[in-house]
Amino acid sequence: MDRARVAILVSGRGSNMAALLYAARATDCPYEVALVTGDKPDAAGLAVAEAEKVPVKRLDSKALGKGYWEALQSALEAAAVDFIALAGFMKILPADFVARWSGQIVNIHPSLLPKYKGLHTHQTAIDNGDAKTGATVHVVTPEVDSGEILGQVEVAIMPGDNAESLEARVLIAEHQLYPKILAEYVSRPFDARWIEAKIDSLAGGFAEVGRKTSHGSPGWSVGAEKSGKLFAIIADRHHGEDAVGLLVKASGPDEMAGLIEAQPDVYYWPKYYGASGWLGIKLNRRDVDWDQVADWLERSWRACAPKRLARMMDIADEF
Repeated sequence: MDRARVAILVSGRGSNMAALLYAARATDCPYEVALVTGDKPDAAGLAVAEAEKVPVKRLDSKALGKGYWEALQSALEAAAVDFIALAGFMKILPADFVARWSGQIVNIHPSLLPKYKGLHTHQTAIDNGDAKTGATVHVVTPEVDSGEILGQVEVAIMPGDNAESLEARVLIAEHQLYPKILAEYVSRPFDARWIEAKIDSLAGGFAEVGRKTSHGSPGWSVGAEKSGKLFAIIADRHHGEDAVGLLVKASGPDEMAGLIEAQPDVYYWPKYYGASGWLGIKLNRRDVDWDQVADWLERSWRACAPKRLARMMDIADEF
């Protein structure tokens, strides 16, 4: 597996950045730190990264003004980054920036989300008489602290705790949680179980879809339970192939050959399936276009669905 290239954004001391950085030095870590940057050119975390020989870009959001986000985007592109990890980065990300990196930005927040979004989480938990608090790693979306929760760790609130003492213990927990969850998240594209769940979610949006197997491989059928036709199959490195592939119905060998020749990193001819009109789409890669995958699933579903279902879909599409 190629290691994901991660940029870490900091505004201050960068203790979570350091935890991610040192975890990346393990030989089995699936990510590497390709860049450390942020919004304050004198942030202490940048000095730590430089001392550890990690590429650093010092950006000043105050001096750059409205041009800051484009400067940051340029730095991320120059570093060929796959993911962004926020580690004490204290600026709200604009919606258009989040959209550019949709699904590729993660953050750690010092509470058990969805409780206590925003600031002053430790004091709020104490004031509310909570027995525990903790930390959450989540996917960043335009709404602050509201994306998919990837992992959490609980921390007890002890008698006599104040915001500072509680923060110190939560920070220890953050340092354990963040590298583990980031490693799991960047590995998703290569996890056959996650890929299967993703396809299951997409395929479930069509009418009369059921689960079937094809020679032991997970598949999806359309129509009646006993007579339903397979329209999608997951082929997990079958017969020596490197791909965790989605097999869908194509129009014929000419289309298949043309697609495979034009985009060999995306499409392939699956052994023992290609002759039956199944086209392979490689899914164990970082740059999967899931909208394109959804389109292929719909097309394959239509090709295999009873005419009554296809007509219903056509009618629905007209509205």
